[in-house]
Amino acid sequence: MTRIPEDDRDIMEKAMYLPMVLIILNRDLTVVEKSPFKLKQPYLDLIEETMKEIQKELAIVKQYMKKNKLQVIETKRDDAFTLYSFIYKGYEENHNYFNPRIRNKVQELMEAYLLKKHLSR
Repeated sequence: MTRIPEDDRDIMEKAMYLPMVLIILNRDLTVVEKSPFKLKQPYLDLIEETMKEIQKELAIVKQYMKKNKLQVIETKRDDAFTLYSFIYKGYEENHNYFNPRIRNKVQELMEAYLLKKHLSR
């Protein structure tokens, strides 16, 4: 049983997932730049704006975590699972995540951010 309230655990998971989303978007940006698209700029703009939004949210998450003495540390990774140590106000809990679950959550976040950008226009 976890001692970490759900709201704080969600923030700690964002601290895990958002950097992964940024890494993927950065790679995609490079792919689009090198691609043979006739009009690359709309794709580049969409990816860059999405990255800026995620960076802003990640800064808020990090600030909240620092203020509330929360930490997330990746402690172990293998082919199937990644183990994270969640430090919550002096308590330490280990959380094991199934790698396909991580991938699916990162994809879900990417879709949400990209669609939010697209739909807000």
